[in-house]
Amino acid sequence: MLTKKALIELNKEFDFGKLINESSLDFAISNANSTKDWIKQLAYITRAIIIDHTFSGGNKRTAAALIMGALEEGKLKYDPFKVDNLIINIINKNITNINKIRRIIKDAIG
Repeated sequence: MLTKKALIELNKEFDFGKLINESSLDFAISNANSTKDWIKQLAYITRAIIIDHTFSGGNKRTAAALIMGALEEGKLKYDPFKVDNLIINIINKNITNINKIRRIIKDAIG
């Protein structure tokens, strides 16, 4: 289960863990925890962090670390450069659709 506290702690590895869009994170966590699809969970949280700028800084790095951590926990092989590229792709194309973000994350698993 994803928690706000865990995500704040993760962000502290890159910035100060200061929330500036707490309602977006709460909404994303609620939606993420309502599905058993772990990639969709990542999609909800990733979208909140990088599109809604949940934290004052380190949003891209936090989202990348979240995705890589989940893949490592699942013992799935992935290319870190693909994870970086998926973050950049979501930002540059302003992808907000959860199913599209889910597909992009899934494509990074190699």
